[in-house]
Amino acid sequence: MNVYDFDETIYHGDSTRDFYFFCLSENKKILKYLPMQGYQFVKFAFGMITKTKFKEKFYSFLKSIPDVDEAVLRFWKSHEKNLKGWYLAQKREDDLIISASPEFLLTPICEKLGVKLIASRVDKFTGKTDGENCWGEEKVVRFNAAGGGKIDEFYSDSKSDTPLALLAEKAFIVTGDNLKNFDR
Repeated sequence: MNVYDFDETIYHGDSTRDFYFFCLSENKKILKYLPMQGYQFVKFAFGMITKTKFKEKFYSFLKSIPDVDEAVLRFWKSHEKNLKGWYLAQKREDDLIISASPEFLLTPICEKLGVKLIASRVDKFTGKTDGENCWGEEKVVRFNAAGGGKIDEFYSDSKSDTPLALLAEKAFIVTGDNLKNFDR
């Protein structure tokens, strides 16, 4: 099995950020969350709250999205083009995507690709996270909880994924569309 991070690895950009701006373009009401989101970001940047807690506060804008599932489907209609060609050319049925982005956001595109997904469990109505943000060492915890297995190749754009890269036979760091060996 090959395992992939999603954002900036097989997708050009950050899908969560892109989804936020997509929602903002359709619904200016979510701007009311901006002061609180900014304040929470400052708290996160100074180590006063965890990444998980910051993301929960950030995702509070979901409360103002009338139909999140429909918004996600519209989002992927316009953003599927951001999937990277090198990934689409080598995609396999047994691929696994492990991402810190929310499960509700990535499920439709992973289903369309026909691949498995492990992602942050975020309530699409409230923004609350069930468990930890699926990032860093948490990716290994979640991978093992889902049954684990042999990782032939692992791909990521970030050194924060080193714990998962250490489990793979081969690991690659992705910069844009360029791949090179992941220094582990």
